[in-house]
Amino acid sequence: MNQLRRKLAEGDCKAFSAIFNECSVPLLGFVRCYLGPHGPAEDVVQETLLQLWRNPRGFDPDRGTSKQYLFGIAHNKAAQTLRDSRKHESADTAEPVLRSGEAAAELDSLFECLHPDDRALLWLREVEGYTYDELAKILRVPQGTVKSRLFSAREGLRQAGRTRSQPKEGSWIA
Repeated sequence: MNQLRRKLAEGDCKAFSAIFNECSVPLLGFVRCYLGPHGPAEDVVQETLLQLWRNPRGFDPDRGTSKQYLFGIAHNKAAQTLRDSRKHESADTAEPVLRSGEAAAELDSLFECLHPDDRALLWLREVEGYTYDELAKILRVPQGTVKSRLFSAREGLRQAGRTRSQPKEGSWIA
């Protein structure tokens, strides 16, 4: 890893290309989950990768992998993008990630009920498979905070699921 860091610092295109090839698609999926499919996900991923290219010394291999480092940058940039867009728009236009199938559509609908930070955390844990320790490093928060936020996000999904599965008031279904 120190060799990769050194190569990045020297502006080695092959080292950057290797990281780009490994990380760009997972980063795009993560940012789309955070911002919604119509958000500027590609721009955020590009800015994330450009930050690594422009400042390769910011990556410390002793603190985690290059992929973890990039997810941390992408999380910060996506959060800032969302904050900026909310300043200009009064309504949240984020939409859930689209997948095929009825169960996936229902899950997307439930995810829409969650705060973008909760969606992002669940994505990193459940889709990308990061451990609590890795998530703590990516998000730069204590491991206990990661656990409590994951618990809250999962509870939010459960509550949204319960709310949607309850019969509507006035329904004849008992």
